[in-house]
Amino acid sequence: MTLTDTQKHTLRDLLAQRRLALEEEIAAPRARREAERSHEVQDRKDEAADEAQTTTDDAEEQRDVDELEEIVAAQQRFAEGSYGECEDCGEPIDIRRLLVMPAARRCAACQAVHERRPGAAPHV
Repeated sequence: MTLTDTQKHTLRDLLAQRRLALEEEIAAPRARREAERSHEVQDRKDEAADEAQTTTDDAEEQRDVDELEEIVAAQQRFAEGSYGECEDCGEPIDIRRLLVMPAARRCAACQAVHERRPGAAPHV
């Protein structure tokens, strides 16, 4: 199944919107940490709470950075003309999957196989 121009437009918009949201999500904790560095920690409880929040922020930021990389890669596939093709089998990725996961690299069947491989990361 080939994507229609309307579907391509919709998917490009989804990718662009998600990219912008991720860039903002990544920038916000960084800005907050910079502002907090000028704030002195008053006691050990504050210090422990700050460390816990930093750990959570770091994990969330890494998840967002990973997703942003997937979005950028999908936009590159659009530019190259290979967007919507499974990188494993070469078949078209179902539009329903792309609407839910616009950065999907694989069709659902190939993704399932990929995720069953030992040590494989569950990328889109």
